[in-house]
Amino acid sequence: MTRSTAAAAPRAETSRKAILTGLLTGSALLAMATFALAQDSGTGDSAEAEGEIITAHAFSDLGAIKYGPDFEVLDYVNPDAPKGGEMSYWGRGSFDSMNPYSRRGRSPAISVLPYERIMTSTADDPYASYCLLCTTLEYPESQDWVIFNLREDVTFSDGSPMTAEDIAFTYDLFMEEGFPSFRIAVKNMIPGYEILGPHRIKFNFNPELPRNGLISQAGASIVFQKKWFEETGAKLDESRLTQPPGTGPYMIDTVDVPRRIVAKRNPDYWGADLPINIGRWNFDSIRQEYFADTNAALEAFKAGEYLFRSETSSLTWASQYDFPAIEDGTIVKEELPDGSLPAAAGFVFNLRKDKFQDVRVRRALGLMYNFEWTNDTLQYGLFRHRQSFWQNSDLQAQGVPEGLELEYLQGVAEQIDPAILTEEVYVMPSGGARQLNRGDLRAAAALLEDAGWVAGDDGLRRKDGEVLRVEFIENNPSFDRIILPYIDNLKRLGVDAVYNRIDDAQYTDRVRGHDFDMIFDSYVNGLEEANGIAQRYGCEDRDDVFNPAGYCDPAVDALIEQLKVAENLEEMQAGVRAIDRIMRAAYFMVPVWYNGAYWVAYYDVYEYPDELPPYALGNADFWWWNEDKAEALRAAGAL
Repeated sequence: MTRSTAAAAPRAETSRKAILTGLLTGSALLAMATFALAQDSGTGDSAEAEGEIITAHAFSDLGAIKYGPDFEVLDYVNPDAPKGGEMSYWGRGSFDSMNPYSRRGRSPAISVLPYERIMTSTADDPYASYCLLCTTLEYPESQDWVIFNLREDVTFSDGSPMTAEDIAFTYDLFMEEGFPSFRIAVKNMIPGYEILGPHRIKFNFNPELPRNGLISQAGASIVFQKKWFEETGAKLDESRLTQPPGTGPYMIDTVDVPRRIVAKRNPDYWGADLPINIGRWNFDSIRQEYFADTNAALEAFKAGEYLFRSETSSLTWASQYDFPAIEDGTIVKEELPDGSLPAAAGFVFNLRKDKFQDVRVRRALGLMYNFEWTNDTLQYGLFRHRQSFWQNSDLQAQGVPEGLELEYLQGVAEQIDPAILTEEVYVMPSGGARQLNRGDLRAAAALLEDAGWVAGDDGLRRKDGEVLRVEFIENNPSFDRIILPYIDNLKRLGVDAVYNRIDDAQYTDRVRGHDFDMIFDSYVNGLEEANGIAQRYGCEDRDDVFNPAGYCDPAVDALIEQLKVAENLEEMQAGVRAIDRIMRAAYFMVPVWYNGAYWVAYYDVYEYPDELPPYALGNADFWWWNEDKAEALRAAGAL
């Protein structure tokens, strides 16, 4: 029996044993988690399964799917948006590779633009994946496997057709040359694939593992062209400037290391008329210009060297957007609503270091970061203090645990501080009006004393003869004004604090080699958490690049297993809140600020839909170029 559905997938009562490690979640990380497949020597059509077979255009583990199989256009796009023009923006630093899947080299985000996934997400439906390279997917109620029925008209940018062979080849490539942690996770989760025809491929899931996230992760796989790799002999784990053809709406046109990258729209893009693509990919080209520092980038923006700027510096936003082009309307400056989950950003402790093993030390050092003074004095009061790893969402722990969240915590009660069960969630003090808050200094000193770090005659704190020395490394000059006052406060506490700003290449090598004490970094989380959370916070992957702190807690590992078998949205959210509560108590990151809006400035040649979706700005996706406005600016000499 086969039926078509647009509802959340039913859940079978299958074995619920532990899974080793998860893959990435979230739009930013899915580009890195390229494949959730594994090979099987079996052949032939093995679509038989007990129970009903579900055929669908989309899939969701936890909630209803917003767009049905016959939807005509996404709610947030302008289906009549004209094609043409160029979206141009800037990047800081430099790049020396166009291969984002290698540990070697620095590659820009635009390097993934030419590639598509089997399934894709939308900017207004955080829980669903929709067929893109497939027409439908098929799976049994048990979710033991999934079959993707691929579109027969999908072509790479060189005009050659995409088939199941390309998907299989890409899997093999990642299994041989991909990140080790990724290979381990994939082999454990999805132990087999079968090519059932030129446009039909099946992925089998490990029968002993939970089903949450497996179908969605398999659908998040991108596709490389088998022919290109075979003809060129290119390796996945090498730094290179050449790229294989992709199936996406854009292809890389110009690579000018380390200054500029230009992607041009593929005029023969196979998917231009799909409902999920109508009103999108409107620019003829997308260009990214690189600059060594933000000041040079801003001056270039004023001169029209690029036309769109998304601002992250409060100093720049508050004090440097007062030039004539804004005053006369040539450049539009505005704040747009941002409903997405803010990154869990802050000063990360390297928990691989012995001196950071005691949470009292970490909290003491964190107390010397004064958010209130920093925000009011250095950031023009434009930010809010981040506390949760899932700030401003239903996943954020608040108050005293209760209900299902409390039940989850009670299940790991022997592995956590008993206070977590009865006290309000840990909230980091926000500091005060002066750079050095005296109350926080006294509290921090007491914590260090209790932890055995005693101040000597020279004012420096020592334990067993070792000075408490903390080195901050950073590669972005914009952080100087934020970190240096923090360094000063730490010195007043008796810490031998050092700030070392290094170049991009050194920074990359040291962070990837875990050669640091503290860095400013972030964890990118999602509104739906399942397998992927383990790669960020699980013990198995504590040395993964996506877990900069090297955080590991058996209690969190146990709760991650609960997430993997969550039957509904309520269970998933309660499990994440329990994890948030434990991790905030562990205090392996000094939480800093977040912004609930996009700060953008752009030449008045761009337009966007009246109602932006909650989870994306979309300037390179569903914005468009107004040629009449562009011509007017050209006539005025502004372009």
